[in-house]
Amino acid sequence: MEEFSIAAAINQYGFPIIAAVGLGYFVYYIWTWATREIDPVIGESTKTLIALIDRVRMLDNDLIRLNQKLNMILEFQRKQELEKSRKNNEEDN
Repeated sequence: MEEFSIAAAINQYGFPIIAAVGLGYFVYYIWTWATREIDPVIGESTKTLIALIDRVRMLDNDLIRLNQKLNMILEFQRKQELEKSRKNNEEDN
């Protein structure tokens, strides 16, 4: 039985054929590596990212509610100060 030799294969089939086979194997290897190693990690990362986005949205909603409450309090204080100044003006006149 003969030993496999790249030089003998190139001599028998030609460089373009051997290069195409090598490139095909490289593509197959990368494809299997990506589907076995990368896809599960991307799936877990996607779940984590969705959970983080949900938390950020909840915090954003909380900030909006707090901002509305603060605006209401400030408006109420302004109205009280305005009424107080009107009463003071009426008493002075």
